[in-house]
Amino acid sequence: MKPAPPQAATTAAAVPTLSQKLRGHIYASISFLLLLSLGYTLGLLSASPNSPPPAPLPSPARVKTSEAAAGSEVRQLALPPLDLLRFRTQCADPIPQSEVLKTILDRVHDGKSPFDGFPTPETAALLLPPKARPRGWGSTMPVFRDLIESVRPLTIIELGTFLGASALHMAAVAANLSLPAVILCVDDFRGWPGARVRFARDLPRPRHGDSLLLHQFMAGVAAAGAEAEGRIVPVPFSTASALAALCEWGVYGDLIEVDAGHDFHSAWADINGAWAVLRPGGVLFGHDYYTAADDHGVRRAVTLFARVNGVQVRPHGQHWVLSPKPNPPSNNR
Repeated sequence: MKPAPPQAATTAAAVPTLSQKLRGHIYASISFLLLLSLGYTLGLLSASPNSPPPAPLPSPARVKTSEAAAGSEVRQLALPPLDLLRFRTQCADPIPQSEVLKTILDRVHDGKSPFDGFPTPETAALLLPPKARPRGWGSTMPVFRDLIESVRPLTIIELGTFLGASALHMAAVAANLSLPAVILCVDDFRGWPGARVRFARDLPRPRHGDSLLLHQFMAGVAAAGAEAEGRIVPVPFSTASALAALCEWGVYGDLIEVDAGHDFHSAWADINGAWAVLRPGGVLFGHDYYTAADDHGVRRAVTLFARVNGVQVRPHGQHWVLSPKPNPPSNNR
């Protein structure tokens, strides 16, 4: 049996009439208008008399223009102009080259040779026996003799020394040419993580967090004799801080070798810093132009520097050589 349909009176009471619906809409509209008026009045009362009028909403055309400008700005930031990569180019007036060695000894080694009394018995017990030819990379290639013969430098600056293979070779070449050249070896002498694992036969065991690389390098120089000790001077700081100090002291190089960090940013910074302390007519060169380190950015940094500064780069075996630094433009017209 189907259920009985509901009574008509019940249905009429449950469904609102049209007049009831209209009254509900009117009450809701009035409440909304009252709330809107109240909010507007409170806003006028709380606003400062000097407050600027609200900015109009941008038109669709303005929105598109702003988005295009923002996109252009992002593209510019992705490729920053070279003038954002600024390096110091003006240094102190150059001191006489006869004062270079004394200046370095006074400011870095308390006025005396770091080889005086080296090594102490305690230090000698920690070091490996120095080798006649310490570990190096391309350290005896013809580029060294060719440049020393042509430039005839009195001050040589080496960025990146490790155990001193190339410094000892340059000292021997200068001695054979009767050049009283001083070689400033700039290196923090800390090596790099994993260096001792790779070169366990060349590096002593670290002691209290000290890699002892500086002392092992000095042992190799001392073993080469008094001639090498009188020419080679360690400058045990990072390349950036050492170059900044040389710039302030007026210490310039006639020949500067760059062979420290092999990534693009390190090479780029070292080349720019070294160029600032290179004498006019001097030559800047370095290693890893045609080696596996190409992948890290050495060659890219060299090529970029040559293009930005209007100099020529010449490959020389594994090394790169820049054309001599030009004389500064004369102020006389």
